[in-house]
Amino acid sequence: MKVGILGGSFDPIHLAHLIIAEEARTKLDLDYVMFIPAGLPWMKSGNNLTGADHRLNMVKIAVQSNTNFKFSTVEVDQPGPSYTVDTLEKISKELGPKTEIFFLLGWDSLAEMPKWKAPYRISKMAKLVAFPRPGFAKPDLSLLESSMPDIANRIVMLDGPYIGISSTTIRAKVASGKSVRYLVPPDVEEYINKNRLYQQP
Repeated sequence: MKVGILGGSFDPIHLAHLIIAEEARTKLDLDYVMFIPAGLPWMKSGNNLTGADHRLNMVKIAVQSNTNFKFSTVEVDQPGPSYTVDTLEKISKELGPKTEIFFLLGWDSLAEMPKWKAPYRISKMAKLVAFPRPGFAKPDLSLLESSMPDIANRIVMLDGPYIGISSTTIRAKVASGKSVRYLVPPDVEEYINKNRLYQQP
């Protein structure tokens, strides 16, 4: 079995996340893609993050119409900061040795991986699938070799799609009373409005 993993704060999840997951699934012939919202991402621990329950609920809503998408609460259920290497170890044990894991991440995150906890172990547990992020250059793999030896043989570099949607922009739009239609799934937009997320106090 081949399983894709897409993690993130998902604050909120938006259409670019879903499009990227589907692109990776079809190009790499994955059985499904698992979305894993972070409980307390260590790199964003100083930022104001919407409660994990809301972010998880939005992920559930966003993926429910696609039978090839699933979600996991492995990080939300864990107290303290979330580290990708620890999450992948748990997921690997759950899925078993016959499952090949593909970890989806943007070019920007790939360039930052040497700063992550145990990046070499991450690249050995999963194949990395890197997709473009508008405004970020394609990472130089030779610069990542020192922290992740043999990275060139453990990575798939996707050349698209280029989608200029970000959670930061969506939060700002909601805060200023602007529409986020066609940026998030309709049911997610309804959830945001119903729960008054991202609105000015």
